[in-house]
Amino acid sequence: MTRVWKWNRPVTVREVLEDLQQERSIAYTTVMTVLDNLHQKGWVRREAEGRAYRYEAVSTRAAYAAALMNDAWSQSDNPAAALVAFFGMMSEEQRQALSDAVRIVQGPETPEPAEPPDTGRVTGRDTDGPDTDGPDTDGPDTDGTDTEAADTEGADTGVADTPPDTRPDTRPQNPGSAQEPGGR
Repeated sequence: MTRVWKWNRPVTVREVLEDLQQERSIAYTTVMTVLDNLHQKGWVRREAEGRAYRYEAVSTRAAYAAALMNDAWSQSDNPAAALVAFFGMMSEEQRQALSDAVRIVQGPETPEPAEPPDTGRVTGRDTDGPDTDGPDTDGPDTDGTDTEAADTEGADTGVADTPPDTRPDTRPQNPGSAQEPGGR
């Protein structure tokens, strides 16, 4: 399988044989038998080409390794302990590869949602009246009034950017006031 995965394309018995013969002496029939066995087990598919076959891997080497790990893990009576033992055997490089793989599987991290925009805040220039989005840095507004003079109401309360109809009442409350029902 290593040779078939290495080339990542359909290969013939002759190609695998010639590659293996660079390292050791091996017979054509041995390679043909092994590839036929791999085909019968479903690890490779083959397609006839003349009198020979071209063999191609059914899955990638990574998918095969993952299937082996999953099979071994699913046979454990304590999967968590098996994972802890497995992680304990990993090198630092393997742990980093695992960390990278987890990030890939989880997908891009979604950033925390930004705070919703303050829909009551005026952020653009209003030619009908004074600016209410903060200090004026370019001089008087188009109607001749200066923003700083026009936007002093509520400045001490920290709610100057809140529209007038939603501003909290910051005046001191007198519970005994005659203006309130039940007052004196």
